Amino acid sequence: MSLIPSFFGSRRSSIFDPFSLDVWDPFKDFPFSSPSSSLSTRSSETSAFVNTRIDWKETPEAHVFKADVPGLKKEEVKVEVEDDRVLQISGERNVEKEDKNDTWHRVERSSGKFMRRFKLPENAKMDQIKASMENGVLTVTIPKLEVKKPDVKSVEIYS
Repeated sequence: MSLIPSFFGSRRSSIFDPFSLDVWDPFKDFPFSSPSSSLSTRSSETSAFVNTRIDWKETPEAHVFKADVPGLKKEEVKVEVEDDRVLQISGERNVEKEDKNDTWHRVERSSGKFMRRFKLPENAKMDQIKASMENGVLTVTIPKLEVKKPDVKSVEIYS
């Protein structure tokens, strides 16, 4: 059982999510080049932020996406919607300028581009999408269409 979380990632993994358009590469964490890398839709530029974490929850009123994008300004993040109901969240973190006099002891923060795409369900109001960013968290809210409940009328039964 301990192999399952490490192999498939977190409990919110999108591997089996029918609405996620991410391409899962089982060899992505191995030190050698991936056999599927030529088939993958990700370029090496987007791999730096491939682990950008995004939560998608559905409330009675809306679909809410929350993305961790620490250190990015809102100008460095794009939220787009394609005609076929696909939400795309992308951005780029640039590499810090190096000074010749600096000595780096450790570089752990990633830089580069990221892109995540999600197929939205039919009940999403595509014309009312809102996005905000606060403390390194991007929040995209997509209201849901109201489900009209059928009018139920009682019918009197005569004998």
